[in-house]
Amino acid sequence: MSSATASPQPPAVPSSAQADDATRHPRAFEPVTLVLTILMSVLGALIGIVLITSLGISPNTAVIGALVAMMVGRIPVAILVKMRSQHRQNLVQSAISGATFAAANSLLTPIAVPFALGRTDLVWPMLGGALIGLAVDSWVLFRVFDSRLLPATGSWPAGVAAAETIKAGDEGGRRAAILGAGAIVGLVGAIFKLPTSAAGVGFLGNIWALGAFGSGLVVAQYAPELLDVDLTAERVPHGVMIGAGLVALIQAVLLMRNRADRVVDRADDGADDAPPPTVDPTGLRRGLLEGMGLFVLGAIFVAFAGGVAGDLSTPALIGWIALAGVAALVHQLIVGLAAMHSGWFPAFAVTLIFLIIGLALDIPTVPLALLVGYTASTGPAFADIGYDFKAGWLLRRDAVPWQPYELDGRRQQYLAQLVGFAVALGVVVIAWRTFFEDGRVPPVAEVYVATIETGLDPDTLRTLLLWAIPGALIQLVGGSSRQLGVMLATGLLVATPDAGWMVLGALAVRKLYAWWRARGGHSAEDAENDLSLVGAGLVAGSSLNDVGQVAKAL
Repeated sequence: MSSATASPQPPAVPSSAQADDATRHPRAFEPVTLVLTILMSVLGALIGIVLITSLGISPNTAVIGALVAMMVGRIPVAILVKMRSQHRQNLVQSAISGATFAAANSLLTPIAVPFALGRTDLVWPMLGGALIGLAVDSWVLFRVFDSRLLPATGSWPAGVAAAETIKAGDEGGRRAAILGAGAIVGLVGAIFKLPTSAAGVGFLGNIWALGAFGSGLVVAQYAPELLDVDLTAERVPHGVMIGAGLVALIQAVLLMRNRADRVVDRADDGADDAPPPTVDPTGLRRGLLEGMGLFVLGAIFVAFAGGVAGDLSTPALIGWIALAGVAALVHQLIVGLAAMHSGWFPAFAVTLIFLIIGLALDIPTVPLALLVGYTASTGPAFADIGYDFKAGWLLRRDAVPWQPYELDGRRQQYLAQLVGFAVALGVVVIAWRTFFEDGRVPPVAEVYVATIETGLDPDTLRTLLLWAIPGALIQLVGGSSRQLGVMLATGLLVATPDAGWMVLGALAVRKLYAWWRARGGHSAEDAENDLSLVGAGLVAGSSLNDVGQVAKAL
């Protein structure tokens, strides 16, 4: 087991395909890159709002961005040849995926909550609050990515898929063949309604975390038939997530301690040759505390712009602001951890948990709707940036000197994401009224409003508290590196049919393939590399099918 302090450095010779310059990463605002980034961000934002309002899903469009950038780079025009750079392709795919999730999840869904409640006068104040939530969400991830809490060596499956797609397009050969075959299987399987992305994740992630995730998926699928219990209707998964989430939050706080004897063991993530983490405990602590402060400021804006200050007494207003700030931070962390390990982020379910907490605290209807909208604005963009940073981290690993190039590249990715966010805001501002007045409101927003209007009964509250206990215990036993409680709860909440068997089957194949390769004299690393390409292909193929759904929706 190697630790961060003892990890060997990356190779001493940079790949010409990976680095245009030994020390300077391509810039996000280069004219060609910026124009393509804006165009792809418009496409990504439109795809996001069409699918979130029609099918209730938000596809990961990163692979689409990477493929378009590759094709542009092969146009025989001198200025476009620059797009053959893997790093410029990474900037474009970062922007389009950021625009997709920002438009659909972080901006449109929050403003749909007051609209569905019949308070169209609160749409613009809520959009302002959601924009703040999105901005802080992205800033916090930028500050804490590659820390002990959210390591670059984590799974981040969609990021691996994007990176492998870019590398295979550049290198060709055996890698491209394996990835392409996986993508075809993933696409065909998804067309026939099979959750092939779940199998892909099974080849990419932490085995312990994915084992818990797959178990949760299987239990959720068969509990109604075998036990005659609808776990979701009974709020059992939500109780498990509350307990696991609280322990995960405590574990995150403990990770912020600056102690030399608590250096992360990055070998647990299967990255024995990984470079040292770029964010130390001090940086992690500063990033999260800054995020907490900024989320509170955003909550103050929502409170006064949305009229919450006039509906509540001064003590109740202070409590609402504190709860909104904490909910935004906790929501992004839980969603981010789930996304890192599983490739799924249960944003809807975690937001619903805070809605239930608000009902238990007897928060009035309008303040509660604004609390829900503000909370919902965080998390998905946080997770998506993690995917994109993971892709960039994989593409930059051969650069020399590594750390300056990595940090510069991450900064350029962040700037590209901001371009995507700006485009997403423009698209939402122009399109929301047309979509909503046509009856195309995100289904999750209607569920939030229906839950607010229905209220909370005492039996549900008791169920939540009861199931929070095993959730907390499982999370405690698994520790912060495995996130067993959060991942079990994620599986219970996602409850996608047959996805559990896909995940558990992929884990079994990983073990058998590693054993078979070892008998042939190959290392475990060779086996993992092959299966990572297969997994990346499955995820990429499934993502292509999701994006293809936009034609059906239109």
